[in-house]
Amino acid sequence: MTPLIATLGVLGVSASGPLIAATLAGGSVTALAIAFWRNALAAVVMAAPVAVREPSQFQRLGRREYLWSISAGVALAFHFVTFMYALTLTSVAATTALVCLQSGWIAVFALLRGSRLPAAVLVGLGLSFAGVAAITGLDLGGSPEAVLGDVLALAGGVLAALYTMAGGRARQTMSTGTYTAVCYGVCALVVAVLALLSGQRLAGFTPSGWAGIVAITVAAQLVGHTSFNHLVATLSPLLVSMIILLEIPGAAILAAVFLHEVLPAGTYAGLVGILAGLAVVVLGQRRLKRERNLPELGAD
Repeated sequence: MTPLIATLGVLGVSASGPLIAATLAGGSVTALAIAFWRNALAAVVMAAPVAVREPSQFQRLGRREYLWSISAGVALAFHFVTFMYALTLTSVAATTALVCLQSGWIAVFALLRGSRLPAAVLVGLGLSFAGVAAITGLDLGGSPEAVLGDVLALAGGVLAALYTMAGGRARQTMSTGTYTAVCYGVCALVVAVLALLSGQRLAGFTPSGWAGIVAITVAAQLVGHTSFNHLVATLSPLLVSMIILLEIPGAAILAAVFLHEVLPAGTYAGLVGILAGLAVVVLGQRRLKRERNLPELGAD
C-alpha cells in the first residue's frame, strides 16, 4: 500500500508546478488565490468525512496536536507563497528542483539537533543532490529575476522541510483527515491574511482560472500533499522528503510536454541519481534500524 500511496503522491505534486505556471500565465488568477483556494477547498474535503463519521476527533485534540498542526500550516503557507512567486521568475524545472531540496534541510536540522547521520544517509543525499544538479544543469539563473526566483525556491525548500517535520510530529497522534483539515485550514487562513495585506483578490476569475484552481486542488493538494501527509505517520520525514525528490523529473517532463519548456539535458541522468540516492537511504536506514532497533532518522 505504501508504494502505491507514494506513487500517487509523486504524480500529484509533479503536476503542481506545471499546473500553477499555466494557471498564472492566464493572467486571471493571482498566486495567493491559488494557495488560498487549494488549501481552503482541501480542508473542507478532508474535514467533512471526519465531521460526519467521528466529530469527536476534533474535540479530543490537545495542545500538542494543535501546536504542531498550526506550525505545519504556517510553514506550508509561506512555502506556497515562495514557491508560486519563484515559478513566475524562473523555470518549473529549476524551481521544483530547488524546492525539493527539503531533504537536505531536514538533514541539516537533524545535525543541529545533535543527531548523527549514518553514512548511508550522507551517501544517498549526495547521489540525489547530484541528480538535482544534473537536472538543473548547475544553472541557478543568469538574470536578476531568475536569481531572485532561485532564492525564493530555496526558501520554499526550507519551509517545506519545516512543514514536513512538524507534520511528522502531529501525525504521531492524529489521523490523516483530522491533521490535514487543521493544517490546510490554518494555511488558508494565513494566505487569506497575506492576500488582504497585499491587496490581491481571491475571487472574480475567468472560468479557465477557476478550472486551473480546481485541477491544482485535486492533483497537487488532495492527491499529492495528502498522500505524503499520510506517509509521515509511518515513514521518517527525511525518507518522505527523499521520495518527494522524484517530483523534480516529473515536473520537468510535464512542463516540457504541456508548457513547451526545454527539457533539461540531464533529466534522465538526474532521475537515475535521485533513484539511486533514495535506494541507498532506504536500505541504509532499514539496516540501521535492524541492527540497533532504532527508529528511522527524523522520526521522534
